[in-house]
Amino acid sequence: MKAPLLPDWAVVGDKRRAHIARVTALLDDWAKRMRLDADEAQAWHDAGRFHDALRDATPQALRALVDAPELPDGILHGPAAAVMLERDGETRRSVLDAVRWHTVGHPAWDRTGRALFMADFLEPGRKFMHADRAFLAAQLPHNFDGVFRQAVRMRLEWTLREGNGIFEGTVTLWNSVR
Repeated sequence: MKAPLLPDWAVVGDKRRAHIARVTALLDDWAKRMRLDADEAQAWHDAGRFHDALRDATPQALRALVDAPELPDGILHGPAAAVMLERDGETRRSVLDAVRWHTVGHPAWDRTGRALFMADFLEPGRKFMHADRAFLAAQLPHNFDGVFRQAVRMRLEWTLREGNGIFEGTVTLWNSVR
């Protein structure tokens, strides 16, 4: 699997680069199996390759890009990457919103955001629920909305089990798909 080309400003180590490659490969596979048009397939690919481009940056560097004191450090990389993409001239709202909110979800997402959310969660390198996640990933081209609903539910359940806070956008997203 070839690693996707990252922007010059990316801050990622080898482990994160491998994750980005798996997410992008999964998105590319789904796009092909769903016979997406070239523009949407490219948006999916680009969302995958940019989503964690700043995942290994320091919280201080991310906060210098994102004025959101209410956000915890662990989710700043998406909004910061969206800021950098806009500075680089990215104008596709679907890509920017997908990257910006990929860790918490967003109720106004189109298929690009939803696909990235699922690929980030379902990529095969993650160490939990292998069989369940592989099944969902295989089903996605046949039942996009159903798999999305299940992925959102599973992410919410994990968040609650871990004792983490749930963002308002995540709750609104869940209420829009359940």
